[in-house]
Amino acid sequence: MAGLLAACDRIDAACRRIANASAWLTAVMVVVAAVNAVLRYGGRALGENLSSNAWLELQWYLFSLVFLLGAPHALRRGGHVRVDVLLERWGPRARLWVDLIGGVGLLIPFCVFAIWNSHEFVVDSVATLEQSPDPGGLPRWPLKLVVPLAFGLLLLQAVAEVLRRVAVLRGAPLEATLANHPEDLEREGA
Repeated sequence: MAGLLAACDRIDAACRRIANASAWLTAVMVVVAAVNAVLRYGGRALGENLSSNAWLELQWYLFSLVFLLGAPHALRRGGHVRVDVLLERWGPRARLWVDLIGGVGLLIPFCVFAIWNSHEFVVDSVATLEQSPDPGGLPRWPLKLVVPLAFGLLLLQAVAEVLRRVAVLRGAPLEATLANHPEDLEREGA
């Protein structure tokens, strides 16, 4: 089990690095939005169209990247949607079982489903070098390539989370399975 937990730590580290890198895209997104607003309103004042759909689409693309590439780390940190109204009343062991069942029964199958179903969607988009239907828009195919990658990362993180729950339920100390994640120790009440 120690080897699997070490692999979980490597998955965590990779997802954390990707999330941290994608978080910087938020700053880029703010700059793009500000430039777009200045161009749009400045153009109106001048009677010219200085903005383009490319600026708006770039904002959407950046937001999509932040969301898609940050989701695995959000799962790791417990930032995903939960039914906390019920879980707060239950003990740590019951919460571990809920996370385990939810991971195996819902999250992992959903990730596999999303990866499987995005294949044709991505292949068609790349094969046609899909472009935005809006005038002056950006290519869509590069963003669509990120969808299966993001769900693959989420799948890896989900497997790591399930393995951690299994380790604790089999008797490994919670502190040992979450040694590199002090925020989890606090959240789990250890």
